[in-house]
Amino acid sequence: MRKTALLVIDVQKGLDDPSLGARNNPEAESKIASLLSAWREHELPIVHVRHCSVEQRSPLRPELPGNAFKEEAQPLPGEAQFSKSVNSAFIGTGLERYLRERNIVSLVIVGLTTDHCVSASTRSAADLGFEVTLVADATAAFERKGHDGTRYSADAIHNVNLASLNGEFCTVRTTEDLLAEIT
Repeated sequence: MRKTALLVIDVQKGLDDPSLGARNNPEAESKIASLLSAWREHELPIVHVRHCSVEQRSPLRPELPGNAFKEEAQPLPGEAQFSKSVNSAFIGTGLERYLRERNIVSLVIVGLTTDHCVSASTRSAADLGFEVTLVADATAAFERKGHDGTRYSADAIHNVNLASLNGEFCTVRTTEDLLAEIT
């Protein structure tokens, strides 16, 4: 596990904004906190990513309180942090270089949201040759309206994205599975 980093994506206060709609998996943050605790206990590498939106109406703009990390996912001194303004944590951030310099070969990805930054970062990581594990119960999605006006539940969005990533870009696992493996 020494060459496996926990990549925590966009666990920020602005994603509690009610305007985003219904969200699935209300336990995601507690699962993320459990994984952070285990990684810290075993002194494994942790990387935090923060979305700094350039969109005018986004609650994740750097000057707004919503840009802050949620309490459950606060970085500790010495834990790497990267900021991004696009969906993938690898675009314009130096994250790949940071991981390669430390001989990190695999990533365990958690965070928000499954269909946006988590998916984009998972796909980028796999395309760059990293072995990727995506933690199903440590991610979450919001309901969405399709191009044709069809409403898709948060669970549907979450599960379809996990299904499309699993086996192609990553292996989808649970927090319980990972905790059993590292403790």
